[in-house]
Formats: sequence, C-alpha cells, structure tokens
Amino acid sequence: MTDMTRHLICSIYRSSRQDEMYLYVDKRRGLDAVPEALMSRFGAPKHVADMLLRPEKPLARVDVDKVRAALREQGWFLQMPPPPEPDLYLAKGHPGRGA
Repeated sequence: MTDMTRHLICSIYRSSRQDEMYLYVDKRRGLDAVPEALMSRFGAPKHVADMLLRPEKPLARVDVDKVRAALREQGWFLQMPPPPEPDLYLAKGHPGRGA
C-alpha cells in the first residue's frame, strides 16, 4: 500500500441543526459529493477542521476504517450524535421517567 492510498485528507463539518452531528468529506472533492437531501437535513455546514486520516490513528467516536471506506466509495461519511446518556432519563423529574 502506498502513502497515497494509506493516507486520506478529509474536511470535517459540524451540523448547524443537530448537536454532535459531523460530516466528513474528502477534502479534494469537498461538499459536492454530498446528496442534496442530506445537506438540507444537515443544515449549513460549519467547518471544524481538516485532518489526515491514517489507519493507525484512531478517531474518538467512529472507526477510522469505516470513515476512510465511505470517503473512497461515496465521498462523505455522516457521524451521528451519540445516544443520550441513560442517567439523564432516570433523573427525577424527567418527563420520560415513570412516576
């Protein structure tokens, strides 16, 4: 595997509509590869960072290999927000908690 196939530069954008939702795109292609329906749900993208994705360098909340594969295949990867903390729903007074 050459350095060109091992390393991939991506741009990361934060959603203006949903907290902790991020869109990874191949920096060379930009947002052009992202479907219009996804962009309308994602909202105005806020650029967070550009990053060199390497197989040996893990990401915080997603599998770097899945991100790299999606960028190569479709040009983008959507990182969904983490599930809510169960303790928040168990807190006294939360409307989802039983009486």
